[in-house]
Amino acid sequence: MKRSIFFRSLLLLVSGPAALLAAAPDLEGRVAAVESAARSAQSAGDNAWMLVSAALVLMMTGPGLALFYGGLVRRKNVLGTMMQSFILMCVVTLIWAVAGYSLAFGGSSPFLGNLHYAFLNHVGSAPNPDYAPTIPQQTFMVYQLMFAIITPALISGAFAERMKFSAMLLFTVLWTLIVYFPMAHMVWGKGGLLNAFLGGSMPCFDFAGGTVVHITSGVSALVCALYLGRRLGYPTTPMKPHNLVISFIGACLLWVGWFGFNAGSALAASGLATSAFVATHFGAAAATLGWIAAEWIHNGKPSVLGGISGAVAGLVAITPASGFVKPFPALLIGLCAGVVCYFMVTKVKGRFGYDDALDAFGVHGAGGTLGALLTGVFATSAVNDGLKDAAGHVLPLGWVDGNPVQVLHQLVGVAVAWGLAIAGSIVILKICDAVIGLRVTKEQEIEGLDVALHGEEG
Repeated sequence: MKRSIFFRSLLLLVSGPAALLAAAPDLEGRVAAVESAARSAQSAGDNAWMLVSAALVLMMTGPGLALFYGGLVRRKNVLGTMMQSFILMCVVTLIWAVAGYSLAFGGSSPFLGNLHYAFLNHVGSAPNPDYAPTIPQQTFMVYQLMFAIITPALISGAFAERMKFSAMLLFTVLWTLIVYFPMAHMVWGKGGLLNAFLGGSMPCFDFAGGTVVHITSGVSALVCALYLGRRLGYPTTPMKPHNLVISFIGACLLWVGWFGFNAGSALAASGLATSAFVATHFGAAAATLGWIAAEWIHNGKPSVLGGISGAVAGLVAITPASGFVKPFPALLIGLCAGVVCYFMVTKVKGRFGYDDALDAFGVHGAGGTLGALLTGVFATSAVNDGLKDAAGHVLPLGWVDGNPVQVLHQLVGVAVAWGLAIAGSIVILKICDAVIGLRVTKEQEIEGLDVALHGEEG
């Protein structure tokens, strides 16, 4: 009996490791299978499209916005104006890498992310399934970076020709931290207050940045214009654009780059990307015609400046709606934006006398607000079926779908964006003014920013 127990124990002792060794290849195979499945979930086509889209959005800042704004100022300020767009491509990138991406897309709180992705830790080739399950998280990260770059660059149109370069840099650093990152998390981040698809309590539809990008930048631009005051000689001294040719080129680059901005926000090379692409183009075309028609009726002549301004207004207004609306509502949104933004630039600005030098508020603030509200009217699940109930049933989106309450949700999103932009910008401007001062001297403004601040001539 004892001998039998001994031999059984010896057999287990010998066969145990052998069994484990035999099972090891199977275990390795299972791990490899899991890793292979994770890799197969990624799409080379989606990744390629998103990398191209990221490049297109970067092109919107430089050269697009730099040329567009650079041609609209006086000759003595062209380099200083273009430099503001260019330097933000570098400054915001650094902030984004250190903490910005994490504050916008880390965690799941209602108002601001955490530091889980600080210094881009945990951001690599594996996808983040919460946001973009078919592309590397690093691709998603760099795509969202391009939005963070262009947003503060849009604000520079309001304080063109009169803000210190050093003040602009400090303002941008603080503005991205206090205004942009919280707004981006609230609208696009998991658990964000206004996120319609990832657990927000007040769902606001913003496909590509109507509230996050255009309202925050446009409203902040108005605050900057009011705080800094008018340029010397405004409005009695003529301050015509020095080179509409380069502004025309810049506007066309913005139009092309906007396909990456809007269609890229589908985060995949999908039918939704196609729909957003079509809506973007249709909205811009209709807005151009709307602005030109209003100008032609009012002034008797259609201008090149009016045409390119109308195109940008349409692109702004269709941005939040681009992934939610059909082509003909996109045309209507664009047409409304062209007329409304023309009215804001030519009538409202003159009536109140503020010096929004390059009409950042009249186009981006007004156009973004209009587009965000009309998104609540025309959004339809026939275009975007991503919103579902617990049972997996597709939910109606906007008023045309039978959900008029969405307009109220959009109004809340607009109100949050306006409130954050106003309060945040006032605080930041006061800090910058106290620390280094905001405006150049009278002599520098007369001489021009190119020579006074950069020692060069454009």
